[in-house]
Amino acid sequence: MRVSTDEQDLARQESLIASAKAAGFYVAGVYREKASGARSDRPELLRMVQDLQPGEAVVAERIDRLSRLPLEEAEALVASIQAKGARLAIPGVVDLSELAQEADGVARIVLEAMQSLLLRLALQMAREDYEDRRERQRQGIELAKSAGKYQGRRADLKRHAQIVALRTSGHSIARTAELANCSQAQVKRVWAESKGEGS
Repeated sequence: MRVSTDEQDLARQESLIASAKAAGFYVAGVYREKASGARSDRPELLRMVQDLQPGEAVVAERIDRLSRLPLEEAEALVASIQAKGARLAIPGVVDLSELAQEADGVARIVLEAMQSLLLRLALQMAREDYEDRRERQRQGIELAKSAGKYQGRRADLKRHAQIVALRTSGHSIARTAELANCSQAQVKRVWAESKGEGS
C-alpha cells in the first residue's frame, strides 16, 4: 500500500486486506509506505521483495501503487518479484499466468507473451500518467509565478527539526531518512540548510 505524501493516509487502501482474504488469499504481510512510486529505493517495497516466498502473490490496488518508475526500472522490479517465484495480482490488469501454466506449446507461448505485453502496457501507462501530472503541475506553478501568486510548499518544520536532531545525534543519512520517514535527498537538503550550506 502506497501513497505519495505524509498528508495522505492509507485508510482507503486497507480494504485490500479484506478483499484479498475474500478472494481466498492468505495475507502473509502488509507493507505500507508514504513515498513516490517514481522511487526505486522505497524501504517497504524492498523489504516486501526480500520477504517474498515462492507461490505468493503481490497484491496492489492499482499498478501505479506498485510503480511509477520508467519502464526499464519497472520491469526490473517486476522481474525481482517473479525471480522470487511470486506473481502480481492487480485488479484491472488481466492475469493470464494461471492459464499459461496450464497450457502447452504455442498456446502457452501466446498466453505468456500476452501477459507480458499487458503488464508492460500497464507499467508504461502508469509512468506516462506520472509524467503528465508532473508537467501539468510545473505549468500550473509557472502560471502562478507569473501572476505573482505562487508561494511554494510550506516547509514541514517539525520534520526538519527531527532530521537535524537525528543527524546531530550521529545517525547516518540513510538511517535518518528511515526514522524521519522521508527521502535521503530531503535529509541532505535539510542538513545542509541547517549548516548554512543551502542556497
